[in-house]
Amino acid sequence: MFAMSRPHDDRPHDDGSEAYRSEIEAAERKVAGEIQPGARAMVVAILVFVLLVSLILPHTGGARGVDVLMGDSKALSVGIALPSRIFVWLALVFGVGFSMLALLTRRWVLAWVALAGSALSSAIGLLAVWSRQTAVHGHPGPGLGLLLGWFAVVLLTFHWARVVWTRTAVQLAAEEQRRIASAQSQSRTLLEDVDRRERKQPPLAPES
Repeated sequence: MFAMSRPHDDRPHDDGSEAYRSEIEAAERKVAGEIQPGARAMVVAILVFVLLVSLILPHTGGARGVDVLMGDSKALSVGIALPSRIFVWLALVFGVGFSMLALLTRRWVLAWVALAGSALSSAIGLLAVWSRQTAVHGHPGPGLGLLLGWFAVVLLTFHWARVVWTRTAVQLAAEEQRRIASAQSQSRTLLEDVDRRERKQPPLAPES
């Protein structure tokens, strides 16, 4: 009986290397989706605390930020306008909520949301301050809580912009390096395939 010979497999056994490469790429994508605020994390945390303190300070007249947030009788008695209520809610949701989520999770997407919300809060806060400065006669102007909260969200916008922009530049550079490495790997694989095929071709018989 003749033993059957197994066909020779010239394909590279790189299942382990492929799995390792996939793990490396997954780790790189995870790192690319995270932020590293560094010392700015402490600054952002302080600004969030200042923003919370501004809610218990006078927003205008005898109405505090929490009164404006709830829209109670104190807020109505001083003629609180819609920009003030929108500003307080935006500052609470984005300046406090999403800023803390971004710091705790270090997720780049949440930092983007915190940046966009803080920028919008800054614009609405300016409108809220202007609405109190131009309020009808007999109604008080902007209070310490409103001014402090507006400055806090403006600074939050600046710091989140620096964090997001730095991370975006790093992501773009990492993606470019991955594209270059992938192109080089494909080129090497193509050359190896061509080399294997040339080795498998039998030598030409000499002409008689």
